[in-house]
Amino acid sequence: MTQIPPPGSIVVSDWHRCKDSKEYFSKILHRQKRRHFGLLESPLMPPNAAVDTINYKIFISGKSGVGKTALAARLAGWNIPNMHYETTGIETTVVYWPVKIRESGRVLFFRLQLWDCGENALRRFDHLLPSCKEQVDAVLFLFSFTDRTSFDDLSNQIAKWTVPAAGRVVKLVVGTKFDLFMHCDVPERDVKEFQETWSLPVLRVGGEVSDGLDDVAPLLNCLTEQLWHQDCITVRSTSQHSQ
Repeated sequence: MTQIPPPGSIVVSDWHRCKDSKEYFSKILHRQKRRHFGLLESPLMPPNAAVDTINYKIFISGKSGVGKTALAARLAGWNIPNMHYETTGIETTVVYWPVKIRESGRVLFFRLQLWDCGENALRRFDHLLPSCKEQVDAVLFLFSFTDRTSFDDLSNQIAKWTVPAAGRVVKLVVGTKFDLFMHCDVPERDVKEFQETWSLPVLRVGGEVSDGLDDVAPLLNCLTEQLWHQDCITVRSTSQHSQ
């Protein structure tokens, strides 16, 4: 198992608050709110500040009702639907996130294409899961703090992605509805035990979405950090084999 880098060891975790980041984050904002990007759109930087953009495919996995669609909307800065509805097929959301590499000071734009597919649709149509898995770079395993069964189902979800055929895929666990502590069915001791067993990071998100970047920065920084770390490992491994 690939060793997980300590948070903030590769990317500057609070860079979105620094003065030198404003030029870059302004390209994903419009009137202090997140800009919506289509599949063919991208942030426009001036020639003197052009940065490399790296593309990744992210699959969001979880039981129906845990908040997969809501998480995709949160990370993109969209409004979360007031009513829950089952995703009938595959929905994709594009998220751009600039990061600064701590060691080199290099700035990169990460283009994250989030894939969300309804649980019932995956069961009914056999071709959907292979499409979601094809050339995937990371998986977000979701559970809800208000639904114990979704937490207990994590081991089954993760097991589907630990076979050799899955290749090197970054894995993160996200607990949703963390702010609804009055209805919490998953105590912290169980989350801690899960982390020790699976050696996977567990991030927490609430239900409200703000117009700022602070509520999504921890998750997006953690995800991009692990994706970059995984790419660096792959490059080193390929270089060693070619020598």
